[in-house]
Amino acid sequence: MLFEHIIGFFLHPSEEWESVRAGNIPFGRVVFHTLLLGAIPVVSGYIGTTQFGWQIGAAEAIKLTTGSAAIIAVLYYIIIIMAVFSMGWMIHWMGQTYGASQPLTRCLVLATYIPIPLFLVGITQIYPVLWFNLIIGIPAATYTVFLLYLGIPVMMEIPPERGFLFSSAVLAFGLVGLVGLLAATVILWGFGLGPVFTT
Repeated sequence: MLFEHIIGFFLHPSEEWESVRAGNIPFGRVVFHTLLLGAIPVVSGYIGTTQFGWQIGAAEAIKLTTGSAAIIAVLYYIIIIMAVFSMGWMIHWMGQTYGASQPLTRCLVLATYIPIPLFLVGITQIYPVLWFNLIIGIPAATYTVFLLYLGIPVMMEIPPERGFLFSSAVLAFGLVGLVGLLAATVILWGFGLGPVFTT
């Protein structure tokens, strides 16, 4: 079912959101999908940073030790899952403001399925080269925003005009969360949880 939804979001996103809404996906399955999708960038990043590394110019590839990469991967995974659940809860909470009270499970479905393009391009972290990841990541981020603005009105069952405002509020929350994540990264590095490079 998840694979069918993924294909649908790329081939006919409007109809797919209608299908997801009609499907009433149970909470347990949503959690499973969240855990599964969240693992894609984490596992890819671990492999990429320990096995292939990244290069600056003609210099030797820079890699992380397996221990350091494992700690970062676990923290990365926890943050991804927490971010999805936080976004789901925030959509549920904000729904009352926009006259769109829906069950928490449906809001979690939104929070899990909207970033599917970002989850999928997470596989490019196997090859952790900045320019390559940007070329793939920017279109994925753009399509994620498109799915957000398309999905909120359908899943929350509100008019498109109100859905636009709701989607903009969700996007703003996501951007604030991203800035907070960057700040948390700096703090964690200060406590010694930064990367350890191979010699």
